[in-house]
Amino acid sequence: MLVVASLGGMQAQKTGNIVFVDLQYILKNLPQYESANDQLSIISKRWQKEIDAAQQEARVLVSNFQTEQIFLSEEMKKKREEEILAKENEVLELKKKYFGAEGELYKKREALLKPIQDEIYAVIQEIANDKRYDIVKDRSADPSLIYMSNKMDISDQVLEKLGAK
Repeated sequence: MLVVASLGGMQAQKTGNIVFVDLQYILKNLPQYESANDQLSIISKRWQKEIDAAQQEARVLVSNFQTEQIFLSEEMKKKREEEILAKENEVLELKKKYFGAEGELYKKREALLKPIQDEIYAVIQEIANDKRYDIVKDRSADPSLIYMSNKMDISDQVLEKLGAK
């Protein structure tokens, strides 16, 4: 009877299994993640060109104003200053629209990457449930982790279930 109680106690001690994944490694090895990043890069560059063009237009307006202002009436000066201000505001609005906290790039990134992340998390949870792991930590996000045995890293298992290995 004492042996059975001891074995039960050993089973109870075994809970608390901790394994690790390296989300950066997983993402780098997923073709769909690379594809999404490529799309984001292309879109981002296109939007940046649009902003750069508007900034250049603003610089030209300022330069022209500086060289011509001595020939302009007060009314014309005021009109040109308003044009410059409007163009500078347009640039700020474009930056906010595309790259702001709730901008188009954020929305596009969310639309492209969230499904990939959700799939990764679902696979991690599936593996954890199947193997009865209690805790799965991201080793790429843990700066305090100094050493970890490779047998505790399930990143390759996640990639395999995702069809990437």
